[in-house]
Amino acid sequence: MAILTVENLHKNYGYIQALKNVSFTVPKGSVFGILGPNGSGKTTLLGIIVDILKATSGTVKLFDETPTREHRKQIGTFLETPNFYHYLNAVQNLEIAAAIKGHGKEDIDHVLKAVSLDQRKTSKFSTYSLGMKQRLALASCMLGNPEVMIFDEPTNGLDPVGIAETRELIKKLNREGKTIIMASHLLDEVEKVCTHMAILQKGTLITHGHVDEILVQEDIVEVSAANMRSLQSTLQPYPGVSKVTINEQHVEAFFPTGTANLEAINQYCFDRGIILNHLRLRKKSLEAKFFELTQNNK
Repeated sequence: MAILTVENLHKNYGYIQALKNVSFTVPKGSVFGILGPNGSGKTTLLGIIVDILKATSGTVKLFDETPTREHRKQIGTFLETPNFYHYLNAVQNLEIAAAIKGHGKEDIDHVLKAVSLDQRKTSKFSTYSLGMKQRLALASCMLGNPEVMIFDEPTNGLDPVGIAETRELIKKLNREGKTIIMASHLLDEVEKVCTHMAILQKGTLITHGHVDEILVQEDIVEVSAANMRSLQSTLQPYPGVSKVTINEQHVEAFFPTGTANLEAINQYCFDRGIILNHLRLRKKSLEAKFFELTQNNK
């Protein structure tokens, strides 16, 4: 079952097109990352999904149905900086949040323990670090045991320890059967946490699908010889090569990760009368792949 289905979504602010014909589905049980640079339309998209904003055109379905108030009660959301009362402690703030959401207080101890705030539950919010404030916001999302959680930049502003803790919490929630939808501008965050992703660039959906398929890494073999054009044409039919390119310094042969064999490539060229004067294996980074995806769609 699709938890979320977005079809032909447009959002205009006057002459500005914030979203342009965006369509994708979020599978049940996934951690779905919406990735893109700042200003790409991620927050606008999440706002439409949770009914804070209205789309100019297009449709959103939750649980394969047109969304109702009851559907949205099954979703925990964290879309902006936590807005808690500074002079109240964690328990008191969550009691207010539970009342607003129409939930009882029975979940409070459980969610505070889940986000590792049970030891500080009687401390005032004003004494919390930024990471603790973020975790309290995540605890608020968990009230009522929602099936789906939506986070906008959940690690924004956190130190490395806070980022690691938030990542682990998201993974833990997913292992418990929750579907997580999260927006981020950080490729590393999405790659480490998400199972599926969509990439937005200036309101346009560039690609979407399983993370391993979109961010596939490659082996790149750099080679050089006296006659670079001859080297390039010689490597074109090499078994397993996906493409062969040439630049000012090297010929580059691309292979699926883990399949490039330098010794075999060297022998292959030698057998065809080409003596290599440079041979090096390097990995195509995820950053390079993301840059390639976004730059090609500007």
